[in-house]
Amino acid sequence: MNNQEKNDISRRSFISSAGLLVAGVYLMPKTVFAQTPSPVVTIINAAKTATVNVTKLRGNINVLDGSGGNIAVLQGPDGKLLVDGGIGVSKQNVLAALNSISNDPIKYLVNSHWHFDHTFGNQWLHEAGATIIAQEKTRKHLAEKTRVVDWNYTFDPFTADALPTVLFKTEHTLHFNGEKVLIKKYPNSHTDSDSSVFFPNANILHVADTFWNGYYPFIDYSTGGSIDGMIAAAEININKATKETIIIPGHGPIGNKQHLIEFHAMLATIRDKVAVLKKQGKSINEVIAEKPTAAYDAKYGGFVIDGTFFTRLVYKGL
Repeated sequence: MNNQEKNDISRRSFISSAGLLVAGVYLMPKTVFAQTPSPVVTIINAAKTATVNVTKLRGNINVLDGSGGNIAVLQGPDGKLLVDGGIGVSKQNVLAALNSISNDPIKYLVNSHWHFDHTFGNQWLHEAGATIIAQEKTRKHLAEKTRVVDWNYTFDPFTADALPTVLFKTEHTLHFNGEKVLIKKYPNSHTDSDSSVFFPNANILHVADTFWNGYYPFIDYSTGGSIDGMIAAAEININKATKETIIIPGHGPIGNKQHLIEFHAMLATIRDKVAVLKKQGKSINEVIAEKPTAAYDAKYGGFVIDGTFFTRLVYKGL
């Protein structure tokens, strides 16, 4: 894949993602995560009619966007392997997108972490034939009532048929459709159980919500998230990638190593600025008034989380 093809993919994916935001899937008043009603309800309702788009990447790997987080699809004679399954209310549109790739059956689903916009498709995908793979703590969160304070939402436990059954602690490997699939847990970052999925033959790395391309990321402190862990995960991703690696973020357009480098710099710079101000004894409102995210707001603050809310998240984690 040449640079022009990569740019075309990024441009198409960005347009698609922006369309979803405008349609209401993630568009919400800035800093509303702790307000009522929860944005989770808004996102689920919008996902019922969201368009699901298919973008071919490299080899036999495609990416679907439009139902929550980005979904990677490895297809071939062994069937389909998915990384994340989107939101269940998008089933018909996700299924149509999958069938447009091929008629091969769905065999595996990898949950990159437990959040609803990546796992609410678990039940129907399991019914369609998928064996669900996940890190141990991902299953734990899915199996119990879990409250996310900054979303003002409590998630009920999944039913048994929607839970992962192939579990790992630190890493898991399988061979499928001629590709080695390497799944590896991060240190606590976006949550306490995020995992990357690397396809070395195709040189494609799905980093899930440790990377939001073009957006400030959410950090879920309720289930072990950490701003320092997000920075560490960004470093891990940078070290894993080469200039030719295609990066699939949890949200946003397809990226590359340079995007990871820029994302890491943004996280580290804002973290350090907020840390200095907090150490000086400034309150959260005083820190916000200092605008520590100002240099990055135009690039990263346009959609899900603005600079004010991201400042709150960083301050909370220090």
